[in-house]
Amino acid sequence: MVRVEIYSKKDCCLCDKVKELVNKVGLEVPFSYKEVDIADNEELLRKYERDIPLVFINGKKAFKFRVDEVEFRKKLRIELIKSSLSRMWSKKSVEQKRVF
Repeated sequence: MVRVEIYSKKDCCLCDKVKELVNKVGLEVPFSYKEVDIADNEELLRKYERDIPLVFINGKKAFKFRVDEVEFRKKLRIELIKSSLSRMWSKKSVEQKRVF
């Protein structure tokens, strides 16, 4: 499963727009979703206060400030394909080990 995290804080209009777009895409493309309010963590607040919203896909920073819907969908698809290939490769490796 692809993981999407948004670093944001309350009363941030850019953050609200990004969350809305991510939720819209989430109705069509499967991924797990987590919002991180940086105001709840002093270290995150210091580190990202001027960089929100930030969107991470599978732990990698994918977007800062704004999210392009087409590019977001593309990045999600790439990660879905990677995870599917990884599962297939792992399964194939286990099956080959059983043969020997």
